[in-house]
Formats: sequence, structure tokens, C-alpha cells
Amino acid sequence: MSETEKDELIDAQKQVIGILFEVIKRLQTNNDLDEEYFQIITDSTKNEKRIKEILDERNENSKIVGRLLEQLEI
Repeated sequence: MSETEKDELIDAQKQVIGILFEVIKRLQTNNDLDEEYFQIITDSTKNEKRIKEILDERNENSKIVGRLLEQLEI
């Protein structure tokens, strides 16, 4: 294996690690949001605005995770 091929392999590995790290971070954020969401749902004194914000952020995180995982398929 040539030096160039080794460098390309290392770069690809770094990219995969970076993508997986971001996926894990986004999924963990969604887990945290789930917990807050259920607390708000059970406490009727919380406002609907925060519920919408949580749902919007969860959707955005899910879209980003999907795009990141698509990158790994290439």
C-alpha cells in the first residue's frame, strides 16, 4: 500500500469517526429532549411553546442524523 493510499485511508477513517460522533451527539440530544418533553407533558403548567421547540429540534436532529448516515453509504 502506497503512502498516498495510507493517507487517504486515514482521512476516510477520520471522516467516519467524525460523522459517527455527530450522530451519537444528535441522538443523545434527542434522548435528553424526550425526557424534558415527557416532563412537560405530565406537568400542565408548562407552555406549549417549549413543546413545539422540543419537537422542532428533535425533527432537525433526526434530519441531520439521516444526512450524516447517508454520507457513510457513499
